[in-house]
Amino acid sequence: MTQDQWTAVDRYITDQLVPSDAALDAALASSAANGLPAINVAPNQGKLLEVLARSIGAKRILEVGTLGGYSTIWLARALAPGGKLITLEYERKHAEVARVNIERAGLTDLVEIRLGKAIDSLPRIASEGGGAFDLVFIDADKPGNADYFAWALKLTRVGGLIIVDNVVRNGDVLDPAGNANAQGARRLFEAMAKEPRVSATAVQTVGSKGYDGFAIAVVIK
Repeated sequence: MTQDQWTAVDRYITDQLVPSDAALDAALASSAANGLPAINVAPNQGKLLEVLARSIGAKRILEVGTLGGYSTIWLARALAPGGKLITLEYERKHAEVARVNIERAGLTDLVEIRLGKAIDSLPRIASEGGGAFDLVFIDADKPGNADYFAWALKLTRVGGLIIVDNVVRNGDVLDPAGNANAQGARRLFEAMAKEPRVSATAVQTVGSKGYDGFAIAVVIK
């Protein structure tokens, strides 16, 4: 098995199940043209987010890490009628690119981009009393994963989902002395393992984005 084969299989899946979409294609092109890192989810992964959000009838979604708004568009399209998505982004340039991409997709009325450190924005969201979220997607700086998970748990309803991307790190999660991103993934797993309010697991993935994985937790109490 090689990266070329993983990419080819992803391409096949996408060709079969994820039809080309003008707004999503434009979001990727705009992100690349503006020099944003190519760390967005793959198309079939974006479709998975949409499927999961639809499966629980998500009306309130929180995203930690906007980048160019690619995953934001997938999630916002899955919102139940009257729904709202709040997405948090630290980099001003990323937020500006995402705002244009989201507007092009016709989702401006459904999406609120908040600029600043997520660890500062999350307590403010909690204090606003806007209601619990149905789904939280965490795809930001990896050393902060455990902290973002803790806030997500406070903000998510019973039966809601918390999804965290990039938790395998090409297998580096196995190394207790690994880099900061791997350490962030390990702290996340430790936090999930100790938390009785969630039932959680993680899945390894291979594909166009290489070897990685995601964790998913359902809030049970």
